[in-house]
Amino acid sequence: MDNTRCQAYIARMGLLVDIATDLCAHLAAPDRYDRVVAAVHRVVPCDATALLRLDAGVLVPVASSGLVPDVLGRRFVPADHPRLDRILSAHGPVRFSDAALPDPFDGLMAAGADCLERVHACMGCALRVDGRIVGALTVDALDPRAFDRVADEDLSLFAALAGAAMRTAGLIEAIEHLATRRGLVAAQLQREAQQREGGEFLGRGPTAHHVRDEIALLAGSDLTVLITGETGVGKEVVARAIHGQSTRSQKALIHINCAALPESIAESELFGHVRGAFTGANEARPGKFEVADGGTLLLDEIGELPLSLQPKLLRALQFGEIQRVGSDRPLRVDVRVLAATNRDLVEEVRAGRFRADLYHRLAVYPLHVPPLREHPEDVDMLAGHFLDAARLRLGLGPVRLTSAARSALGTCDWPGNVRELQHVLLRAALRASGGRRHAAVTIDVADLDLPGANTGPRTGELPPPAPATLLAPGQSLHDVTEAFQRRVLEQMLDATHGNWAEAARRLGMDRGNLHRLGTRLGLRRGG
Repeated sequence: MDNTRCQAYIARMGLLVDIATDLCAHLAAPDRYDRVVAAVHRVVPCDATALLRLDAGVLVPVASSGLVPDVLGRRFVPADHPRLDRILSAHGPVRFSDAALPDPFDGLMAAGADCLERVHACMGCALRVDGRIVGALTVDALDPRAFDRVADEDLSLFAALAGAAMRTAGLIEAIEHLATRRGLVAAQLQREAQQREGGEFLGRGPTAHHVRDEIALLAGSDLTVLITGETGVGKEVVARAIHGQSTRSQKALIHINCAALPESIAESELFGHVRGAFTGANEARPGKFEVADGGTLLLDEIGELPLSLQPKLLRALQFGEIQRVGSDRPLRVDVRVLAATNRDLVEEVRAGRFRADLYHRLAVYPLHVPPLREHPEDVDMLAGHFLDAARLRLGLGPVRLTSAARSALGTCDWPGNVRELQHVLLRAALRASGGRRHAAVTIDVADLDLPGANTGPRTGELPPPAPATLLAPGQSLHDVTEAFQRRVLEQMLDATHGNWAEAARRLGMDRGNLHRLGTRLGLRRGG
């Protein structure tokens, strides 16, 4: 082995030892995944790296470098992506060296002037733990020859470490949940339950983590929960997640919108009626409490419930007993109640529009879901999730955002919260498609139609300085461009107090790409 190859081998082994040491450290799962991806990106000459977990037959990105931020909100069904399907079915690394076969990350690369370029070179390896496929590791490049000198063994080693990271993270999560949540099922079972019930509170920021922690805590109990928050923040999603992770997940989750209940039939809807109880009651009918027996009842818009019905709901909550309209016989039911409202019920109690005793019975555990403007760092991930949903709903091919469109989404205050973001992206996908099914779609700013977007700088941000209109003697366009980038980055780092992750979010860049740009511009040490 010549000296150069020997030094490269020693360096690679040292890096692998560092990663293995990280796996033994007490780190959160996202940190473990990020470190593995960062290490791959340092060793393999690529434009992008992705680590994906196989979850109920779907590949879910858990960490990435060199890809646009909304990738983490997307889901990849292997059957829809030939390269991923081939990677999962192989027993070693797989290479693709041209763009003939579509890549799952076409149009999602952050590298290059045009993020909508197609991926040419790709290497990937299935992650196996005890013979079971748990995910995939992929590296991509726009240069078809980028991986000519990359050995299969290198990717295999990283794949083994990535698989170990997933296993370690899964074991630690399970132990922590068992220890702190008193018998809560492991994280994998929680995710499967959420998918069955359609509840998943997305986001990677601290706000989303806090809400998910609260959901996990509540799922291990049978307490009545009052879920509060503005319209469109995802209160129903939270309710579904609580039910999906609970021991009642195999039973029904019954939803009733109290605002849509006419007072004349509200009691019958909730508690049922016997035949002949009132005009038109031609046969006996169970109410929502009976239908939900053994499961969960979500009382949405509980603040709209008529005052005349509130004492009967209070009795049902206190004693677990209901009585059908027209019947003298009480019925016992085993129902967990979750209530949701966008009203301030404390103020409603003061105004005499809501009973104080019912409020206290519902608010055994209050859970507030914050508005989207309080966790804007999750917009990218949510956008990716909603674009995937729009693709399936409208029958489209790959749906991508231009960098300008992605930045425009980040400037909005989103008064309608997550629901507004979902509807904006659904409309934008339809507009951009022009009604063509199965075609690749690129969404630009005009397709978003955001009249309420805040085009000024966010709080704490500085507007980028205007570039010089004329070149100084001896200056090239490259020199001026680098100087402009350096000034913008310096101002953003000042505005974020040196927080590179926050600076990357505000600039709409991948964090790894920003670190590399900073190194090239001399603003941080290399390595």
